[in-house]
Amino acid sequence: MENLARTPRHAARVVIVSPAGSVFLFRENNVEVGIHWLPPGGGIDPGESPEECVRRELREETGWTDLDPGRLLCTWEHDFTHQGIPVRQHEHIYVTTGPHREPVLEEPGIHWQWLSPQRLAALGEPLWPPRLPDLLANAPAEPVHLGLLA
Repeated sequence: MENLARTPRHAARVVIVSPAGSVFLFRENNVEVGIHWLPPGGGIDPGESPEECVRRELREETGWTDLDPGRLLCTWEHDFTHQGIPVRQHEHIYVTTGPHREPVLEEPGIHWQWLSPQRLAALGEPLWPPRLPDLLANAPAEPVHLGLLA
């Protein structure tokens, strides 16, 4: 059993759902985490609220400046290594609606895709956060805390 001291890290992400129900996600493949799908977002800067982080990250990662974070869907925690540092990341996951469109900016090496609910449910690769298809299909009235997940 691994017993590492983990640095707390906070992050915020936004799940964008098109009017037709497709979900905008990035597919990342890196040496620290491996292949996984996740919504736009990232680490919260000092003095920044989760909502401000979502707006900044969305602008940096897609060039979109016209979307609000929407409502808080869930929170969750997970352990991983970020830039060589073992962290326990606490994430705020928001959900909003937005037009089905391509990013204005594209980060090199990051693949994005609009996924239908059926494709999302049958993805077969790790999702951040886990249970995302279920949370979107059965939207809870209040934010759900998923806890610490592997």
